[in-house]
Amino acid sequence: MTKTEQHIDPILIPILQQVSDPEIPVLSIMDMGVVRSALIINGIVEVEITPTYSGCPAMDVIGDDIEKALKDASYDSRIDLILHPAWTTDWITPRGRKALEDYGIAAPLEADANKEVLLNGKRIVKCTNCRSQNTILVSQFGSTACKALFKCEDCQEPFDYFKCL
Repeated sequence: MTKTEQHIDPILIPILQQVSDPEIPVLSIMDMGVVRSALIINGIVEVEITPTYSGCPAMDVIGDDIEKALKDASYDSRIDLILHPAWTTDWITPRGRKALEDYGIAAPLEADANKEVLLNGKRIVKCTNCRSQNTILVSQFGSTACKALFKCEDCQEPFDYFKCL
């Protein structure tokens, strides 16, 4: 399995799409790309999930929520945490990126652009309120460690930016 491949039984996709990311409830764990594998093997659903960063406190909740969703659908399950390959924001689906923006969190930029924004102050992160790129970095850390806090100079609204990882 390459870093972007997922092995998921199609019958399980609708069930897993219903499991929300506990920190960003408008995103499913499928849209976040944390589900790497979900297969029915000998009558048990074996799910592999990758944390968005090492030590992510949400992984226990995600594992419990997956087990509950599968149990509600009459499946027994086993959840395994896998750390390699490391999760990347490239795994967020286009639907997930749109959901982030609609929720008020700017979606991650490409790696080089991310560095320009966070290290050099380049104004290319779009405000989630008015879509202006006249935005400034307020803090390297936003509401969680994986986000940075920005402010729009046009509409004056603060918003989170999901850092590229």
